[in-house]
Amino acid sequence: MLSALLHGMILAFGLILPLGAQNIFIFNQGASQSRLRGAIPVIITASLCDTFLILLAVLGISIIVLTVPALQIGIFSIGIVFLLYMGWSIWNSDTANVSQKETAMPPKKQIMFAMSVSLLNPHAILDTVGVIGTSSLSYTGLEKIAFTAACIAVSWLWFLGLAVCGKIVGNFDTKGKVLKIINKVSALIIWAVAIYLVSQLL
Repeated sequence: MLSALLHGMILAFGLILPLGAQNIFIFNQGASQSRLRGAIPVIITASLCDTFLILLAVLGISIIVLTVPALQIGIFSIGIVFLLYMGWSIWNSDTANVSQKETAMPPKKQIMFAMSVSLLNPHAILDTVGVIGTSSLSYTGLEKIAFTAACIAVSWLWFLGLAVCGKIVGNFDTKGKVLKIINKVSALIIWAVAIYLVSQLL
């Protein structure tokens, strides 16, 4: 069971570590909120969305998604449009004063955006479904539960850590210079992912 637990932790960390739309959004909200507790809605929403995807993958939905081409095309198409919009939104975001309340999203908008960036992100879905779902097939019983729990725990701790790091950066970067650079680089990465997905479709 220990090996399944460690496998789940390492696998989940490897998948969640790359800089993507979800990570960028959580980091930015941590930085722009006047207090860390203001980013709690985005942390909880992103964590719950990941938990949902992981459970679906482990319960066998991965087999359906991976064997229905039309479903994959639909996920990719929606994801491409969303990533293009997300990149544009981040590129044009105003970080002139991240300490001001108006630069931070209210809870309702945080939740909607976090759901979109989590559930409409084809990379997140295919990674979760294709990698975690497939890897879980190696386990049964308590080992499968340990593997799944480890993947979920990593998501929750990672998103909390991202918001905390964002808040630390936001505290000393009161003029938003560092965040502006991060946003520009992040937008370029997101657009690059969208272009890659287009090439995959074609």
